[in-house]
Amino acid sequence: MKLLTKAGSTVSLFLLALGISQTSAFYLPGVAPNDYTDNVHVPLYVNTLTPTSNQQLKSVLAFDYYDPRFHFCQPEDGPKQQSESLGSILFGDRIFNSPFELFMGKNEQCKLLCKTSAIPEDDAKFINERIADTYALNFVVDGLPAAHIAKDERTGDEYYNIGIRLGENDGTAALNNHYSINIEYHELPGNKKRVVGVLVSGSSRNTQIKDGKPVCDPNTPAFHLKEDGSSEVVYTYSVSWTPSSTVWATRWDNYLHVVDPSIHWFSLVNSIVIVLFLTGMVGMILLRALHKDISRYNAVEAQEDVQEDYGWKLVHGDVFRAPARPMLLSVMVGSGCQLVAMAALTLVFAVLGFLSPSNRGALATVMVIFFMIFGSISGFVSARIYKMNGGEQWKLNILLAATMLPGILMTTFSGLNFFLIGSKSSGAVPFGTMVAVIGIWLLISVPLSAMGSYFGFRKGKIEHPVRTNQIPRQVPDQPFYLRPLPSIFMGAILPFGSIFLELYFIMNSIWFHRIYYGIGFLFLVFVVLILTCSEVTILLCYFHLCSEDYHWSWRAFMTAGAAGLYVFLYSTLYYFTKLDINSITSTVLYFGYSGIISLLCSLLTGSVGYLACLVFLQKIFASIKVD
Repeated sequence: MKLLTKAGSTVSLFLLALGISQTSAFYLPGVAPNDYTDNVHVPLYVNTLTPTSNQQLKSVLAFDYYDPRFHFCQPEDGPKQQSESLGSILFGDRIFNSPFELFMGKNEQCKLLCKTSAIPEDDAKFINERIADTYALNFVVDGLPAAHIAKDERTGDEYYNIGIRLGENDGTAALNNHYSINIEYHELPGNKKRVVGVLVSGSSRNTQIKDGKPVCDPNTPAFHLKEDGSSEVVYTYSVSWTPSSTVWATRWDNYLHVVDPSIHWFSLVNSIVIVLFLTGMVGMILLRALHKDISRYNAVEAQEDVQEDYGWKLVHGDVFRAPARPMLLSVMVGSGCQLVAMAALTLVFAVLGFLSPSNRGALATVMVIFFMIFGSISGFVSARIYKMNGGEQWKLNILLAATMLPGILMTTFSGLNFFLIGSKSSGAVPFGTMVAVIGIWLLISVPLSAMGSYFGFRKGKIEHPVRTNQIPRQVPDQPFYLRPLPSIFMGAILPFGSIFLELYFIMNSIWFHRIYYGIGFLFLVFVVLILTCSEVTILLCYFHLCSEDYHWSWRAFMTAGAAGLYVFLYSTLYYFTKLDINSITSTVLYFGYSGIISLLCSLLTGSVGYLACLVFLQKIFASIKVD
């Protein structure tokens, strides 16, 4: 019945994905639209310049729009940074006002933005290098990012691709110095209008100024920035307003186009097939082999045909022996449970629509908050596991549960932040933000973790169904495929195999600065990952016990946790196949962030594997009679 229930829940989740993945973007009550009337000023904000490409990415660094090396036009009273959420800052957004003047319904043709002074040689070289690296400008109007029309090569559908190319590189770099801005609006009764689309295209023109006005001719030659310190740039823009039938509530639909959704479905089906296969294997063991084993073990001793103890019952006196380094294991399992809770609740909020892309940085903000709050889970689980394994250094356990994972993350991010500062990238987190994050950790996460540890140690010790012998049993020689390293790496292939296709889309979203909105798929893949980790570790644990190897604790954690190692190897493959990075800074940043992601994945999956194996062993050894 349990297997039927699990299969039924899997089918239910699969059907839920149909609804989730087909749902259009929507807004929660309380997110109010902005209504404009004719000739009302519509502000255009500028964000960081980010590398973009449809083929191979050449950099992972982002730069402020008003970086003095670009010499872009500035507002008369100087640029002013807009307030942003914590997640938006951590993700590298740096939003400023701009000198662009947009008025609802008022078209403009060839309006002068500014004319720069002669651009120095080093700055001209810097700009041309950014053009060669296919950098893009990022404008924001009424909360919508500026985009250009792109076509899905597989389906032929048109969608909005975010970003405006800094320039074109057809052998020599041509700087885009004219922007054609097309604002789509939806008209409401009462002459109220709402912005529902922002399309911007850049072009390179060798524009001249006569009588104080620019002479815009689209047939003029492209403008090439000379690296001799003599080039002056004339920036111009045009504005057009286009009525649209798109309503405000669905204006994000064009931006949230899923490129080749069939691959997402293939990924989901592939993952579900793996889970069904493992469920069948585990079900066969639980319903046949284990049932037969337990029946034999519990047979009446007076029967002459009863065999002596064999198989996994032989290790009943050692299976719950405390593992090596119980402190480290308990802290890692606790941190993994913290990540599981954070990821699960974040995905639930995202699936329900609370983390709409219109709320810039909401996803990262929620993840940080949940991570801090669920420090209580880390402390509680760590204390329970450590006490179960007979640990006595409870003060050190409380300290490590609260500081080990956050300390590793903050130290690594701080080190990578110095590389960003050294390259003058806008991705560098400001000092004030770093202090705020540390303050949140010290004021929220650490006390909650200590409180969780307190309640964990206050509860009674987890009792095992069988006693542990004083003298450890000798483990016989194991066949090659059941030795630690081969079994760990073979077992971890299945959890990684259930996520690697969706991982490709996530990495594209991170490194190519695209909006990821396959939340329904991601939620189901996460569920499949949890089930796969649990079933793989239970399966291999049973095989090891039948071979009289009772050292299951670290092996269960590492079997599922090694999926993180495969994630890092996949990141390395992605680096050599999808990226064309040739700078040391970008390489260090890429592998640094990939290493952090892999570590978090290892802790998350490893904790699931360990707890699943612990519950499995508690159940089966409670079902047999032992003298």
